Amino acid sequence: MNQPHSRRGKNRISDARAAAASLLSPVLNGQGSLATLDQRLSGMAVSERDRGFVKALCFGVCRTFPRLDALANELLRQPFKQRDADVQALLLLGLYQLLYMRVPAHAAVSESAGAAKALGKTWATRVLNGCLRRFQREAATLEAKVDRDEAVAVMHPAWLVEALRTAWPDTWRELCLANNEAGPMTLRVNRRHATREAYLERLAAAGIEAVACTHAEAGVTLATPFDVEQLPGFADGDVSVQDEAAQLSADLLAPALTDASNARVLDACSAPGGKSAHLLERFDIELTAADVDAERLSRVEATLERLGLSAGLEAADASASTDETTAPFDAILLDAPCSGTGVIRRHPDIKLARRESDIVELAALQSRLLDALWQRLAPGGTLLYATCSVLPAENAEQVAAFLERTPDATGDTPTDVEWGVTAGAGRQLLAAQNGHDGFFYARLVKTARTT
Repeated sequence: MNQPHSRRGKNRISDARAAAASLLSPVLNGQGSLATLDQRLSGMAVSERDRGFVKALCFGVCRTFPRLDALANELLRQPFKQRDADVQALLLLGLYQLLYMRVPAHAAVSESAGAAKALGKTWATRVLNGCLRRFQREAATLEAKVDRDEAVAVMHPAWLVEALRTAWPDTWRELCLANNEAGPMTLRVNRRHATREAYLERLAAAGIEAVACTHAEAGVTLATPFDVEQLPGFADGDVSVQDEAAQLSADLLAPALTDASNARVLDACSAPGGKSAHLLERFDIELTAADVDAERLSRVEATLERLGLSAGLEAADASASTDETTAPFDAILLDAPCSGTGVIRRHPDIKLARRESDIVELAALQSRLLDALWQRLAPGGTLLYATCSVLPAENAEQVAAFLERTPDATGDTPTDVEWGVTAGAGRQLLAAQNGHDGFFYARLVKTARTT
């Protein structure tokens, strides 16, 4: 039964758990993601007080989904039909509260089961109540049973566990544990406005605990997440939210840009604009921010406007061939579309949405992007290839294949840095608990023409 809407178009769901189930159901069906959660939640009649709880439920269920789903399968005689994904979501929400939240058990059970009424599915109340009460009685036995499956125990899909084990045999388990924790909130100080030290003093004066990042020169990590709009100087462009690993792109491009005033630079897959902004904050360059999605490109424009920066905007497919008469770029940043396996802790619905077959398709796209953009790079120029993936097929193997087929390309990734590990011709960072996300970089230089 579909939820009724008011004449104003506002969803009438006000119950927090029913709202969370409604938001999760398209994610469970592979027809949505958490990326639009705030927008969809704003269209519901959920109180401001409950919105944080709803978001915590949605992210928590996705983060622990492989284990919750295994437990749900033990509790159900038969799975719910696809049209009842919202009821399935309520069962997962109830289990999540019982296992991972400080919600009184009676409330987790009764409120989750009762939320079925708000979804117009009163019939499900008894089913949910029975399943959750059975879990209360048999929790130890059921948990021990499902945890015999290693993938369930580390709360990752089986194909990804195998891929991580193969790629990182000594650290795959620690990597999974890091993925299961929410990532810290990290900021990038706009050094055109102030030094990092000065901004840390502003945070301290505002009672916000923070420390300087270890590797990113402009990075600051908060002890606990904070409302971005309330950060000192955020509205004035003094600071932006950006993970430490992502901030390293500017360091890697520094040799090509530091002494090259007005160098022509292309950020080929720029949305939402964090790396473009960082480059403009740090270097005096002529930057073009491109993205295949015009709507996403508008986010780049908004980011630059808040920071008082300007760039050319180009809505175009970077993998397509270009007119040979177009002036080449001195440097290109290719933050390529990827599996996102390095940022699962920030986008836990990746555990539900990503499939093993996606990696082959993404690798093919990355290959096309590299080949096309190389043609737009000036001789002697630098291309920085980046992904937020930890899988070799998208990273070290991708770059090795490119170098093999591209005679005028040379790997130039530094090895004397204190972050990451050598990965072929690139450098790989793995997600660290209370630290940076997973990221890969490879700096490639185009042979200069000889006269």
